[in-house]
Amino acid sequence: MPKSSQPANLPAAQEKEVIILQPSKGWSALNLADLWRYRELAFFLTWRDIKVRYKQTMLGALWAIIQPLLQMIVFNFLFGNLGGIPTGDIPRPIFTFTALLPWNLFSSALSDASRSLVSNKNMITKVYFPRLLVPFSAILSGVVDFLIAFVILLGMMVYYKFPLTSAVWAVPLFLLLAMVSALGVGLWLSAWNLHYRDVRYMLPFVTQLWMFLTPIAYPLSEASDKLLHLLPLNLHKLYFLNPMVGVVEGFRWALLGSQQAPTEALIYAVSVSLLLLVSGMYYFRRMERTFADMV
Repeated sequence: MPKSSQPANLPAAQEKEVIILQPSKGWSALNLADLWRYRELAFFLTWRDIKVRYKQTMLGALWAIIQPLLQMIVFNFLFGNLGGIPTGDIPRPIFTFTALLPWNLFSSALSDASRSLVSNKNMITKVYFPRLLVPFSAILSGVVDFLIAFVILLGMMVYYKFPLTSAVWAVPLFLLLAMVSALGVGLWLSAWNLHYRDVRYMLPFVTQLWMFLTPIAYPLSEASDKLLHLLPLNLHKLYFLNPMVGVVEGFRWALLGSQQAPTEALIYAVSVSLLLLVSGMYYFRRMERTFADMV
């Protein structure tokens, strides 16, 4: 854990910050001040990830549009044409595409964060910087894709003559909640990935399962009714422990006014996301002293 000290016997003009590097012990402090001190490095790491995301691809940034559009078509066919699940007064393309925006941001950020330490092994073994910056910058790089797809959503809403609601101001808050959730889980997975490389094989399966447990192509009311019949008492509320339930429903409420504010789902989402973030940061710092040896 780095510590700073100022030599007392030097004139003020000659004083220099001395950084002493030593391994952390136990459940060390998070030392969040270092994150601010190295904020420029976080910016350059994020910018690097953005530049290489679609490098040497034929379609480049168009994948940020093509991916959610293809997902929307598949979901609409499976859950609409075949499943016949209703979406109320909201056109199904908008209903599904709105939910895919935060989900794709979350899944992409989770994938990037989980492999971020392995991808940056040369930096980790050679220079000092707060290791928390690595998964943090991986999370931020996906925001560009989100913004591109968000413009497409606005165009779809104009085409279907579906106006924005007065709650659109809450969209950045739900975006932040999705990123907090991804960072919390990503911190755990990135540390595990150094010790157990099975994580990279397990993560795609977990992400796919997580997607179907999130009300992307079906309304939350539909899922709640099904679970209410399958599970006794209030056990169906375990579904809300998935923080993306609150995020997705919050996006729909803020942009489409699909229902009343999903207060209960949001309470669960905020609580679980903060728990994942805080515990993930402490676990990450706990394991940080082994990163250079395991990478």
